Amino acid sequence: MEVTVNTENSYILECFASPTRIKMIELLKNSPMNIKQLSQSLHIKPPIVTRHIQMLETAGIVRSELVAGKRGQQKRCFLQLEKMVLDFTLPLQQPILEVKHNSDKRYEVDVPVGMYSAYNVKPSCGLASETNMLGMCDDPRYFADPIHSDASIVWFSSGYVEYRIPNYMISNDQLSAIEISLEICSETTCSSLEMLPSDIVFTINGTEIGVWTYPGRFGKDKGVFTPSWWYKNIQHGIMKHVRVTEQGSFIDGVQLSNVTIDDLNLAYDKELLLKISCDSNAKNCGGVTIFGKGFGNYNQHIQVVMQCK
Repeated sequence: MEVTVNTENSYILECFASPTRIKMIELLKNSPMNIKQLSQSLHIKPPIVTRHIQMLETAGIVRSELVAGKRGQQKRCFLQLEKMVLDFTLPLQQPILEVKHNSDKRYEVDVPVGMYSAYNVKPSCGLASETNMLGMCDDPRYFADPIHSDASIVWFSSGYVEYRIPNYMISNDQLSAIEISLEICSETTCSSLEMLPSDIVFTINGTEIGVWTYPGRFGKDKGVFTPSWWYKNIQHGIMKHVRVTEQGSFIDGVQLSNVTIDDLNLAYDKELLLKISCDSNAKNCGGVTIFGKGFGNYNQHIQVVMQCK
């Protein structure tokens, strides 16, 4: 989940002003607990625990459900989020050119997940907007329907989708890094299978920059932004940050490969092609689900930043 630091989100930020609520999060990281268990662990009265839990629920950090207990129903609490990122930047319109210190330039573009320019996918697959399914589930023909641009979630068992990223560099710009952030997981949206590990490949301009293996153990808890009508298995993914620099290619700071920015043959007048794929012959072929605005735990499109020297 990405949270912009502003007064509108103060109800989320205030959750971390209390050592008691932070301790609750630590306890729920290990396993779900009911109100009585939290009360005993924290040595505070159940009504006080309930008020803290309600605040964490409002922020989307914790969820709870009523389950049968020895003496009627009990409220069982679960940690909803795996990660929260605080965004201190000012909101900007897209496309964006931000100039810092007269020499530090960054071009930032948001690409909706349904705005792919090429694809080759195998069922189980499908598309959905924030309000409804787009076409029929498990029918790749709908990936060619012009309505695909309205998609806020895209999934497939194997194959790929490719995005054309506009390049706003000018002739004297020297590219130093490309950063891509997106919410992603393995695919079981239209199936009844358990979420499987998946070897997801990132390719830029025809050069494979690396493979990341989704562990296949997240995504069933209700997504913070996933619409209430959504009834499929997958609710959210994991936010991943892919970065290609002069030193190599990284995901969340861990090196994927030795592919550098110079290996991508990027020119100021050429667009950038981003392909996200899963090979049917891969060791782990659990598929791909890509979340956009209105789905998952992060209310964003695929974000691409081109950093110049």
